Amino acid sequence: MGSFKSSVFILVLHLLEGTLSDSLIQLNNNGYEGIVIAIDPNVPEDETIIQQIKDMVTQASPYLFEATEKRFYFKNVAILIPEKWKTKPEYVRPKLETYKNADVLVAEQNPLGNDEPYTEQMGRCGEKGERIHFTLDFLAGKKFSQYGPQERVFVHEWAHLRWGVYDEYNNDQKFYLSNGKKEAVRCSAGISGKNVIKKCQGGSCITKSCKLDKVTGLYEEGCEFIPYDRQNEPASIMFSQSIDSVVKFCTEKNHNKDAPNPQNQRCNLRSTWEVIQDSEDFKKTTPMTTQPPTPTFSLLQIGQRIVCLVLDKSGSMATDDRLKRLNQAGKLFLLQIVEQGSWVGMVTFDSAAQVQSELIQINSGTERDALTKSLPTVATGGTSICSGLRSAFAVIKKKYPTDGAEIVLLTDGEDNTISSCFNEVKQSGAVIHTVALGPSAAKELEELSKMTGGLQTYASDQAQNNGLIDAFGALSSGNGVDSQRAIQLESKGVTLQNNQWMNGTVLVDSTVGNDTLFLITWTTQPPQILLRDPSGNKQDGFVMDTNTKMAYLQIPGTAKVGMWSYSLQASSQTLTLTVTSRASSATLPPITVTSKMNKDTGKFPSPMAVYAKVHQGATPILRATVTAVIESVNGNTVNLELLDNGAGADATKDDGIYSRYFTAYDTNGRYSVKVWALGGINAAGQKVTPRQNGAMYIPGWIENGEVKWNPPRPEINKNDLQGKQVCFSRTSSGGSFVASGVPLAPIPDLFPPCQITDLQAKIHGDKFINLTWTAPGDDYDHGRAHKYIIKISANILDLRDKFNDSLQVNTSDLIPKEAHSKEIFVFTPEDITFENGTDLFIAVQAVDKSNLKSEISNIARVSLFIPPETPPEIPTPSPPCPDISVNSTIPGLHVLKIMWKWLGELQLTLG
Repeated sequence: MGSFKSSVFILVLHLLEGTLSDSLIQLNNNGYEGIVIAIDPNVPEDETIIQQIKDMVTQASPYLFEATEKRFYFKNVAILIPEKWKTKPEYVRPKLETYKNADVLVAEQNPLGNDEPYTEQMGRCGEKGERIHFTLDFLAGKKFSQYGPQERVFVHEWAHLRWGVYDEYNNDQKFYLSNGKKEAVRCSAGISGKNVIKKCQGGSCITKSCKLDKVTGLYEEGCEFIPYDRQNEPASIMFSQSIDSVVKFCTEKNHNKDAPNPQNQRCNLRSTWEVIQDSEDFKKTTPMTTQPPTPTFSLLQIGQRIVCLVLDKSGSMATDDRLKRLNQAGKLFLLQIVEQGSWVGMVTFDSAAQVQSELIQINSGTERDALTKSLPTVATGGTSICSGLRSAFAVIKKKYPTDGAEIVLLTDGEDNTISSCFNEVKQSGAVIHTVALGPSAAKELEELSKMTGGLQTYASDQAQNNGLIDAFGALSSGNGVDSQRAIQLESKGVTLQNNQWMNGTVLVDSTVGNDTLFLITWTTQPPQILLRDPSGNKQDGFVMDTNTKMAYLQIPGTAKVGMWSYSLQASSQTLTLTVTSRASSATLPPITVTSKMNKDTGKFPSPMAVYAKVHQGATPILRATVTAVIESVNGNTVNLELLDNGAGADATKDDGIYSRYFTAYDTNGRYSVKVWALGGINAAGQKVTPRQNGAMYIPGWIENGEVKWNPPRPEINKNDLQGKQVCFSRTSSGGSFVASGVPLAPIPDLFPPCQITDLQAKIHGDKFINLTWTAPGDDYDHGRAHKYIIKISANILDLRDKFNDSLQVNTSDLIPKEAHSKEIFVFTPEDITFENGTDLFIAVQAVDKSNLKSEISNIARVSLFIPPETPPEIPTPSPPCPDISVNSTIPGLHVLKIMWKWLGELQLTLG
């Protein structure tokens, strides 16, 4: 019997709630606006895809409307069309819509043969998802028998995306025992069907009733619950929207709390409708009294990238080498980051704005070099951010509309007039990326990136942290294909004394190597530079720019795969090294690292969480070493090891998303985030296995009393799941966030331990219950908790709702371990009686030294199953035996076979 392993987590909440979201969706008078459905850039041109998207959304809207009791419908949708498709008069240029902020992505099968619709959900229950994924065959209706109508699947996935609910089926455990009775995992329990198994031999298959497993009390492996094609039960959409009668979500009244599915495990046994009712969407709407209008669509075609740099050259930029560092970062962006074919212009500003370069198209190194000569060299005057923005709009409008254009705005100064151009910014349709430099940059700066969907970053005056170069290095296109994007392999800095050396290595893996650049900066004198390729050959030809205090080397062709070594020698100054590259092939996806915080504002004592997604295409990279460096406005840095262990801030083990809580606030103001990811001897890519967060694959239907089987789901070789060893190095900017409410030192302990989310329980021997879980910390997932409280109950809701009143287990000998250690605790339940067919529920709470308590853990469950006695081979008469009541605290005279299962532990095959 499979265990089922803990939840999934998220970074995305609504901007109005002060949290990060790439999505442009808004709810306006019951209608969802700003939905972006993108056709992947690699999809060959086929206009029928556009009509299929329109049909799906149009038919989904009334289904959503009725399912939500007339509260929500789809109002308007933007369809993003690839740049390589032919242009048409009805295709217009996007404004803020990009592939990066698309809510739905339509792509070819990935991996080959996998057409499962799914939604990226990386958050806790009730938090929004990242993105819905559909394949071309699914959209074309070729998977109708397996998933049902496309419009119904869209509503199922929308509930994942918008309201953070989870599936009410479980591919890892399809049956469970409840009070000794075998049940199929479903919601509601009113869904009817048969439990059958398909037996195949010699090319022919027969359908048989499932046999009982005498060890577990459940059905044999391979048994399936096959629903009748005709039902009367209206719920639930999160179990199987493909059943004709299903038109509603499960409510508190008909929700199956016993079923071991992700919704129960992650949402504390609440129904999907209860979670939806708790959403901000639900709270700010009332049911409509009229029918909703039909959705409208806009067709947007990605065009050439248009970027205007808007750079502060006010007097304060002369301090702390800011202008020199701006030139270094600006040159990296112009020489390396911005893509071929892009249009780039430049504006500088102090008290007024000056146009340094009109838009020019980058076709070769000539245009790149010309633009670098326009970077500002003298700092003087005041700060007028709006003057710079208005000038940038004018520069862009000379050639193109401002719709979809990008502005990179850097400033280090205060400007109390910045809000005067907010309306112009909104109306422009341009995306504004903000770079706050130093401790005094305008506090309203981030409002510009929030309102336009741009990236917000912060760089301190600590040159060795390389923050400004990292900020500009993160500004690759949100619309380009992966093979065109610049990828940062390394970003390091150090302050040297007395002719010390800065030594290190950079790994160039097989997925990158094209257009590779080594960039070195210094603060006083050029260092001695020694760079060798993996064959030991010395690399000469660095371009020395003594005015900007930088040197760079472009590796011709494709850089050699392997370890590149560098040695830099200098005296009493700060050096930095940055290495960027691009994909080695247009067909082999590069390994990428994307990182961000869960919120853009942190209010003490609410923790922040940092997440890094390490993938190669759709394949997660496992067992990498991932470290986040968080730097405060004071210049203090905190290193956090991010983990993919399904505990603490990380809700899904082995999904290639690494995470950790951040609680080490030291001051109010801006914090920057940077992530290092290193794949060494233990790192491996894992083939994608069936998704957990998506519409259920129906194995078959019962039609007129006969089982009609669907084709089996595409299987993945178990050997492939081990993945291939992957060696790589990457760095990634996670943007910035702003902290408030941080008290003066000493900062009080107001952080409790984090919730335990992976509690498991099973019977050991004939009387012991064996518990395992991952240790939380003293402060969320840092440090060591002080003690544990373990409670048990025969009633699952009593344990959830009356935890403090439940029976407590003696834990006096249980001393908590360091956070992320594996805890094991064995106990014999007392004052509670087991009988055949009964269940026992267990939960744990952690307490820190300040007596702050964690949330109650997921609830684990053990069920006592005594198999029927096997009759002897030669029956002999025997006197009747008296009835026996077996108490779990007393060693029994009979050998008991115990079946165990969890509400709390979901073994995800990833993903």
